[in-house]
Amino acid sequence: MSDLTLIIPAKNEVESLPQVLDELKDFNFKINIVLESSDKLTIESIKNYNCNIIYQDSKGYGDALKKGIDSVDTELFCIFVADGSFNPKELDHMISKIKNDNNDFVFASRYEKNCGSDDDTIITLIGNYIFTYIGKIFFNTKISDILYTYVLGDTMSAKQLDLKNKDFSFCVELPI
Repeated sequence: MSDLTLIIPAKNEVESLPQVLDELKDFNFKINIVLESSDKLTIESIKNYNCNIIYQDSKGYGDALKKGIDSVDTELFCIFVADGSFNPKELDHMISKIKNDNNDFVFASRYEKNCGSDDDTIITLIGNYIFTYIGKIFFNTKISDILYTYVLGDTMSAKQLDLKNKDFSFCVELPI
């Protein structure tokens, strides 16, 4: 997987990010952590890990992801979160979906068989269902979880998208 860079947006992840990086240490890919330069505690907590720290120019989840995508120099990228909720063992399956099925992007979902999210509430479940349904109707998206940003994709394709949103609406903008 040396042709893969993980983009990990982080904000106040001093406790969970080192655990995530420990879990990732046996994999062969680049890791770019994107955060605000003012997040000194998180920066200090990861200084001994083999990762690149990318500083945001602005604020917001979408801004971190845009900055992260712009920083990638490998063929593939994956948006991976700092809270430990993604399983890195799924990366091989996602890569095979890109390469074998000739896809530009693969979107993971919390709403497939044997999947879930510990922090999902009835409100977020219903809201995500509505946004996902709207995406399917108006934009012909073929995903079951439009707000989940466990995404693996072709870097050049992502850089050509000219993504604009700097907040969490990035999660909807990317698949559309």
